[in-house]
Amino acid sequence: MEFRRINGLPPYVFAQMNALKAEARSKGRDVIDFGFGNPDLPSPGVAVAKLAEAVQNPKNHRYSASRGIPNLRLAIATRYKNLFDVDLDPDTEVVTTIGAKEGLTHLMWVLLGPGDTAIVPSPSYPIHLAGPGFAGAKVITVPMHDPGVSTNDPGDDFFDGLVVAWNEAPVKPRVIIASFPHNPTSACVDLAFMQRLVDFALEHDIVICHDFAYADLGFDGYKPPSILQVPRAKECCVELYTLTKSFSMAGWRVGFLVGNAEVVAALTKLKSYLDYGTFQPVQIAAIVAMNEAVDYPDQLQRIYQSRRDVLIEGVNRIGWAVAPPRGSMFIWAPIPEPYREMGSLDFSRYLIEEADVATSPGVGFGEGGDGHVRFALIENELRTQQAVRNLRKALVKLQ
Repeated sequence: MEFRRINGLPPYVFAQMNALKAEARSKGRDVIDFGFGNPDLPSPGVAVAKLAEAVQNPKNHRYSASRGIPNLRLAIATRYKNLFDVDLDPDTEVVTTIGAKEGLTHLMWVLLGPGDTAIVPSPSYPIHLAGPGFAGAKVITVPMHDPGVSTNDPGDDFFDGLVVAWNEAPVKPRVIIASFPHNPTSACVDLAFMQRLVDFALEHDIVICHDFAYADLGFDGYKPPSILQVPRAKECCVELYTLTKSFSMAGWRVGFLVGNAEVVAALTKLKSYLDYGTFQPVQIAAIVAMNEAVDYPDQLQRIYQSRRDVLIEGVNRIGWAVAPPRGSMFIWAPIPEPYREMGSLDFSRYLIEEADVATSPGVGFGEGGDGHVRFALIENELRTQQAVRNLRKALVKLQ
């Protein structure tokens, strides 16, 4: 049988890792899993309580609004004002999405079509690379260098590559997908970089889609900037914000596209044909999370920073040189030199088989990722320390 849109997708290497983990666990082995960025920390208690209450009301069992109920859109607008001093009109500059992946994929449908091109960093979160293709467009990749290895600022490196890509593109791109703090590399940028990006987009009539998944996960005093803080950004930019990492509400699927009113309206129109929105009790609980658990993201940030510190200190102690990230919930680790020829897929297999430690192979994130593996900070400090002990025993060439 012949299918459309999925034939060009690369093999999903993470499925291979999941199979290896399952096989190891079936044999009774305790695999310490840093592979999937699936938050293990609980959602805010007030949100859980409100969900339990709201679901008892039969009125909330009916179809909701695909754009999100008004108070939910107001809550995210209020959060943006408090965090970034960005004014958003909840009626025209906010639409609720069923998580960032759904929002980004459908956003590509209204911005791109066959014959169009989009610029995307590589390596990158897989949907950033696949999303334009689902809309029939082609992807032009720009290298995203490992900030722990490059001697340049990661923003400078990316912007230089962006200019080259634009100049060499036979079909000028209509969209730039960006995401800082970046997954998987953890590259971080400042507001001055965002200003350069907005200026470039305004000059060349490009729409920027900034996936702000790790908006609240900056470390060592670093505060990730919203691209909408830049003057005139709303003329060419939209931003995706979710409660997944900020409030540890991954399975709830509550996200937002905010920014340029025309783009928000276009996605809203498309979604009105596709869905009736997130289950209304979930939306009500999300309002409570943002309004009443305002400090919860700060608590989560401190936990992730502590886990980062334990893992970074541990792997460096055993001879695996890895730089601490400034943001995100990931560590982008270059494969140690004695094992580099294995490539990321075989090295990840080796870590499961010999150390009972699961990571994500860099090759799964596109071009330029193969020399790395990614650790997700989803294991507590004690489990992380055990993982370091396992790694020490397995990585004998480092001793």
